[in-house]
Amino acid sequence: MRSRRRWPSFLVLAPAIVVVVGLLAAAAIGEIGLQKLRRQGESAAARDSELFAKTLAARLGSAAPADRFAILERAALRSGDEFLLADEEGSTLIDLTRGVDGPTTAAAFVEHGSGETITGLGRVRFHAARLPRPYQRLWLVAFVAPPDAPFATSSLIRSVIALTALLVGAAALVAFALTRDVHADVRFVRGRIVAMARAKHQPGGKPIPVGAVDQVGLLTSAFNVLVDRFTAAELAYRQDLSGALAYDRDRSAFLAALSHELRTPLNAILGFTDVILSEVDGPLVPEAREALSIVRTSGGHLRALIDDVLDLSALESGELRLNVTYVDVYAIVSEIVRELGVTAEAKGLALLLAGSPAHAFADEHRVRQIVGNVIGNAVKYTEAGQVDVRVDALPDEVCVRVTDTGPGLAESDHEAIFQEYWQTSEARTRRAGTGLGLAITRRLVEMHGGRVELESEPGRGSTFRIVLPIERPADSRRDRSRPRASRPPPAPVERS
Repeated sequence: MRSRRRWPSFLVLAPAIVVVVGLLAAAAIGEIGLQKLRRQGESAAARDSELFAKTLAARLGSAAPADRFAILERAALRSGDEFLLADEEGSTLIDLTRGVDGPTTAAAFVEHGSGETITGLGRVRFHAARLPRPYQRLWLVAFVAPPDAPFATSSLIRSVIALTALLVGAAALVAFALTRDVHADVRFVRGRIVAMARAKHQPGGKPIPVGAVDQVGLLTSAFNVLVDRFTAAELAYRQDLSGALAYDRDRSAFLAALSHELRTPLNAILGFTDVILSEVDGPLVPEAREALSIVRTSGGHLRALIDDVLDLSALESGELRLNVTYVDVYAIVSEIVRELGVTAEAKGLALLLAGSPAHAFADEHRVRQIVGNVIGNAVKYTEAGQVDVRVDALPDEVCVRVTDTGPGLAESDHEAIFQEYWQTSEARTRRAGTGLGLAITRRLVEMHGGRVELESEPGRGSTFRIVLPIERPADSRRDRSRPRASRPPPAPVERS
């Protein structure tokens, strides 16, 4: 695992930056000073070459020709410079240089008068001066090398070092003091914020004191305003939440009481209706039997609506619990198909079942509710054709597929039909149901650890796939008392 690189603390980094910047500035100042000293050395060499040339030319003019060499040699030894005596045609008479020779070169020096050239001394400044009469045809050229180390270089360096140490030291101390104060303020604010962020600690409370009117102080003030707004928002949220929880409790209590009050007379109505329809007390005329059948159907529909509302309330409150056992999904689906076969036959539909025994860990009652909702909707909204139901045992799951030849659904409605109280336009026109069946179905399937899939196109019918896990859901305790080999083996029988 790669370790995170730790950067120096701001308390050290700020003075270090000041020191580095100060040293760079001192180096730049020193370089500028050295450049100026070099230019002054060049200028001094040019003046010295002119002074030597004119002075020695005058002295050579008053001396005997035989003494000229001795005079120039003595001057060269004392000054360390180079001299050249030539005529106007460029002929060299006396050469006390270390690399300048030839008529062309001498003539060039005479022609230019002064300038810069290269000799044995290196880069030098030269100046040519004419001897006085009667030797005005002779020229003396003096070569003076500028100093290797400019004059006062050591003094400049010592001064720059002293000034740099003084100013950079003072600036570093000031930067350290300011940084320490800022760092202390930041650590204080950070400590307060960390304390607010700890578990079991309310973010609201006393504001963070503002230490100074600087950027940290402005940040602290802004944070205090943010905390105040958060505290107000949290208080409003808690009030709304407590009101919503109270509303949910009241609604659950009301639905429970309403269920009890409605179920008691409704069960009595349905019971007596069944007794009368059984003709225990005598035969019924056709009109009476038809009327009682309508009462029985309407009562059953009302009881189903009450059950849907109560199931949705239990799901939303988290009170619904599953009784998961090892069940045969195919047997449950077979019973549902037989029950709904009468309704399908009355509409002229073919309700077909295929597949083989498939076992899964599920709540038998809820599986009956899930599959009954899906097949019931397929029969309800299919006007012609057939409804195919197939149960397949896959390696890790059981799949119940319901395919109808109904009107189908647009892709934009695939997710909407699983929402509470949502109905298709056809269902709203026919006033069929409350729009809770599929919403409850998906929630129940997800509680089992499964999923519901839909494929549908307008005019081409719909296919629902209900997938349930073969094993227990991950959030429930595995039943270790039942050995894995004790599962009923699926029989590869195709039924229709």
